Amino acid sequence: MDDIKYSFIIPCYKSSQTITNVIELTIEEIRQMNNENFEFILVNDCSPDHNETINVLKKLAEKYSFVKVIDLAINTGQHNAIMAGLNYAEGEIMIGMDDDGQTHPSQLTKLFSELEKGYDIVYGYYPEKKHNIFRRIGSFFNQLSVKILVKKPNHLKTSSYWVIKRFIRDNIIKYESSHTYLQGLFLRTTKNIASVSIEHFEREYGTSNYNFKTLLKLWSNIIGFSVVPLRLSTYLGYLFALGGFAGGIFVFIQKLRKPHMAMGWPSTMVAIFIFSGLILLFLGLIGEYTGRMFLAQNREPQYVVKEKINFDEGEEKR
Repeated sequence: MDDIKYSFIIPCYKSSQTITNVIELTIEEIRQMNNENFEFILVNDCSPDHNETINVLKKLAEKYSFVKVIDLAINTGQHNAIMAGLNYAEGEIMIGMDDDGQTHPSQLTKLFSELEKGYDIVYGYYPEKKHNIFRRIGSFFNQLSVKILVKKPNHLKTSSYWVIKRFIRDNIIKYESSHTYLQGLFLRTTKNIASVSIEHFEREYGTSNYNFKTLLKLWSNIIGFSVVPLRLSTYLGYLFALGGFAGGIFVFIQKLRKPHMAMGWPSTMVAIFIFSGLILLFLGLIGEYTGRMFLAQNREPQYVVKEKINFDEGEEKR
C-alpha cells in the first residue's frame, strides 16, 4: 500500500492543546508503515477560543506542507466540518479522526488491515469506552435510533474513527443538505462495511465538547435519512383511533346498563392531554421534515469556508 495516498480528515474545535500531538503521532505511525504519501485536512469549526486553535493549525501548516487547513466562518458541527474536509481531500483512502487523541494513531494498522480484506468502509469500535456516563447513554440511544431508523446491521459497531475508500467520498459529497449525518450517508452508499475492535484512549486534555444540546441536534439529523417516524405516526393514529372507537362503544354500553353512571371528568381531561400532546408531537415532526425541505430549497450551506491554507492556488472542492 506504499503508493496509496492517505487523507486524514480531522475536525478541530477548541483543540489548541491536543492537535499538534495528534498530528505528530500520526505522522510517526504512517512513516513506520513506509509511506510518505499522505495529507492532513484540518477543519477549524469556528472554535470560540480567541483564535488559539486556528493559530496552532497555521503553525502546523507552516511546519508541514502536507498539513492543509480549512477555517470555517461559522460553527456547523462535527459532521458538516468533516464534509468540508472530504470535499477537499485527494487521497485514495480517507480516515476520519478526532482532535483529542482518543482515536489514537497507534490503532491505524488494525483499520488498514481490515480494509485490505475488501471492505469499502471500516469502523473502529471500543469494547471499553473512556467516555463519561452521560456520553455513554447518549451514544447508546443514538445507536439504537440508527438501528431502527436507518436499518444499521446489528453486527456493525461504529464510532468517529473510520476508514473509507475514495468512491465512498465521491458519492457522499453529493449530499448538500446542512443536516449531515455521516453514518446515514455511509449506510446508504454501501453495505460492505466492517468494524474492528480498537483501544479507546483517555482524552489528553479538557472535556468533551458534546453536551445534551449538541447530542440532541446530532440525533435529530437521523430523521433526514428515514421516513419511519412519519410511518409511526400513521400506525399510532390507527391504534388510538381503534382504541377510542372501542372505548366509546364500551362507555355507551355501560351507560345503557347503568343510566345513572356519572361520566368521569378527570379521565376526560387525561385523554384530552394525552391526545393533544400526541397531535402536537407529530405536527412538530411533520413540521421538522417540512422545515428541512424549506432550508434545502433555500440552499442553507453545510459550511462556509473563510480561509484555506496550503491548498494549491485556485483549487476548488470536488
